[in-house]
Amino acid sequence: MRRLITLFTAVILSIVSIAQDRITGHNFATRSEVIAQNGMAATSHPLATQVALDILKAGGSAVDAAIAANAVLGLMEPTGCGIGGDLFAILWDAKSQKLHGLNASGRSPKNMSLEYLKEKGYKKIPSYGPLPVTVPGAVDGWFELHSKFGKLPMDKILQPAIAYARGGFPVTELIAYYLERSGRILGQYPNFKETYMPNGKMPAKGKIFKNPDLANTYQKIAKGGRDAFYKGDIAKTIAKYIQEQGGFLTYDDIASHKSEWVNPVSANYRGYDVWELPPNGQGIAALQILNILEGFDIASMGFGSAEYLHHFIEAKKLAYEDRAHHYADMQVENVPLDRLISKDYAAERRELLNPNRAARSYEPGSMDTPSTIYLTVADKDGNMVSLIQSNYRGMGSGMTPWGLGFVLQDRGEGFNLEEGYLNTYAPGKRPFHTIIPGFITKNGKPYISFGVMGGGMQPQGHVQIVVNMIDFGMNLQEAGDAPRVQHIGSSEPTGEKMTDGGTVLLETGFDWEVIRALIGKGHKIQWDLGGFGGYQAIMWDEKNGVYYGASESRKDGQAAGW
Repeated sequence: MRRLITLFTAVILSIVSIAQDRITGHNFATRSEVIAQNGMAATSHPLATQVALDILKAGGSAVDAAIAANAVLGLMEPTGCGIGGDLFAILWDAKSQKLHGLNASGRSPKNMSLEYLKEKGYKKIPSYGPLPVTVPGAVDGWFELHSKFGKLPMDKILQPAIAYARGGFPVTELIAYYLERSGRILGQYPNFKETYMPNGKMPAKGKIFKNPDLANTYQKIAKGGRDAFYKGDIAKTIAKYIQEQGGFLTYDDIASHKSEWVNPVSANYRGYDVWELPPNGQGIAALQILNILEGFDIASMGFGSAEYLHHFIEAKKLAYEDRAHHYADMQVENVPLDRLISKDYAAERRELLNPNRAARSYEPGSMDTPSTIYLTVADKDGNMVSLIQSNYRGMGSGMTPWGLGFVLQDRGEGFNLEEGYLNTYAPGKRPFHTIIPGFITKNGKPYISFGVMGGGMQPQGHVQIVVNMIDFGMNLQEAGDAPRVQHIGSSEPTGEKMTDGGTVLLETGFDWEVIRALIGKGHKIQWDLGGFGGYQAIMWDEKNGVYYGASESRKDGQAAGW
């Protein structure tokens, strides 16, 4: 009997050990991917994911579900998005077997000039208040996507968000944390407290929060379409509010807004085509980094090694110098897009990378020949949408027009006020943008719709996901859960220069020997508990006819299918 007990105990301990190995045997914890046949949604909030699934089950397309989820997130995660902000999307259309790109970013006021900003002594456009406010493009983006790829009527798509806005929803711990931080900064601006701070406080974890003003705004959009936002009372209210605060945005600026359908651009990385949108966003920085890294045997270096991290950081520095000098609104400036993402140019830049030493600065390449939510949805017909939407700086400018229930973005801060740059401020121009959706195809067929939200982290995050999967053999969920690195301090499109090599931020999970080796190569290392983005992804498995979903453990994210 004792022998049987001993044997039973050994078996149990063996099982426990195996179970523990899956978590504690690695430098990071992970969980299983979600697998489903009929559709998949991955967003940064479980309730938004459930709304997306409900729309899919009701016969809606991937675009219908994405819009519904985005509207819910604008209510429940105003610290990252809202209809006062902009939107970008990459969509795989199963019918045409083609990728489509949408740039739904807004432009600067037509009557605010660079001369005015200089006369007032501004070295950069302020982060908050009326001056950084640009036209909000998200709602027009919804209707552009819906007109081409929607199936259900917009009133049905927006109904879940309207119901939650009127009836209320429980605030999550993470969002409560960011709301409290935002309130400290933005509470000074007119109508912010009235909208987001009932009883003078930001809602705490578990509190039921309602936003009846936003419900009314959504209701007007559902009934009147995009013109209800851009040519009706909403536009008039926005313009009047901004001008009362000393800003320049006008009704005409808002009424004349139009999104742009663009062709996504790609770089092939070891047989996989990675797709991004062209500037005014920063997506091609990810392609530039991948092109540089492709010339090295990354797989042999090993995940988390000092050698890999060093090569990644230096490739990022090289790409971001170009980002600072050559990325801008392509409707206004002549951006040398083809050269920036070419393999020949990557080879030139690669020669500058010292495998043993961190560079304090790089020059941009010669061009002779410039806070956020992410979600992805896939439907039973094979359509996949990669969508990212943001106010910038979390809750945006603080400008909260009376009776509308949302904050306006502060994307104008992304302009450079020095003359001679492609991203220099001009009236009616789209600023440099950080938010980027990603997509991967294999042999001309859809493979992965993905994104990593989070300012300047985004191209770095895209690259780390791709490398984790292709070079290091991780699955869709592991690739997102693996510890990340972020380099900060590169030259910025707003004019700041890198002169000291910047700083490397590391999540926990990297060995001390690796950190010591990076310091030995000249890198400045700093621990950071946040700022590494938020990841969502969906992968299509053509062989088995199923979708895989992955979500972000750093946020409230959920991937779910049916």
